Amino acid sequence: MKLVTFQLPDSAAEAGILENDRVFPLGADMLTVIESGRLPLPGPTSFALGEVKLLAPIPRPPKLICAGLNYRDHAAEVKLEIPKIPTIFNKFTNVVIGPGDPIVLPKVESRPDYEAEFAFVIGRGGRYIPASKAMQHVFGYTILNDVSARDFQMATSQWLMGKTFDTFAPMGPWIVTAEEIQDPHALDISLEIAGVTLQHSNTRELIFKIPELIEHISKVVTLEPGDVVATGTPAGVGFARKPPRYLKPGDEVIIRVEGIGELRNPVTAEA
Repeated sequence: MKLVTFQLPDSAAEAGILENDRVFPLGADMLTVIESGRLPLPGPTSFALGEVKLLAPIPRPPKLICAGLNYRDHAAEVKLEIPKIPTIFNKFTNVVIGPGDPIVLPKVESRPDYEAEFAFVIGRGGRYIPASKAMQHVFGYTILNDVSARDFQMATSQWLMGKTFDTFAPMGPWIVTAEEIQDPHALDISLEIAGVTLQHSNTRELIFKIPELIEHISKVVTLEPGDVVATGTPAGVGFARKPPRYLKPGDEVIIRVEGIGELRNPVTAEA
């Protein structure tokens, strides 16, 4: 099942089910749907996909948690050792944007970069969740672009400020519920700009897989329904390429994850 958050002109955003390019409203927001603990049933009313605006599937998640340096091929390209424990950071949730929304490049940053990421959504929350039971807490999967300001990120040992500029968390276009993905650790992932594939890998390259990430994060903080966890990016990021390839106005970033679909976002300059 594909779940979207959509908006009709002059209407509030709400969750819906996407079937055959038609959106069936659910009469509630996405967090309410996830918190209910059961998959919804569509009603008789529907809209053509072209009639609605898709927003990020969770426009304001309770937490947006990210894993850094979590692909073996990415660790190799930046010449860093394979980490022994997950590197975790976050983005502020008000920087989330949806499919088709522009990534706005800030005036104060000279090295804006892209990062294709496979993300999972927490369904049932909890603390001290063992890896053996972690997948029971996964509601579904989506795509995230961990847009990064390398000047700010690399200025200090703390990554947060370089990761959380406004618009730096494109997400979507929908959530694919967990039962639809047989093995989340065997999915192709790629990123394309201007017809050139810049990242291409598979989630089997993940160093810390979903159960390990859930176990590690939930030792520290209670996971809640609707939390989004981005699992890291593969090789091919802009700053590591020779020559570097940073985002620029006029680009369109296309991220594809097998079994989910594609997330497209144009790139513009800050006015």
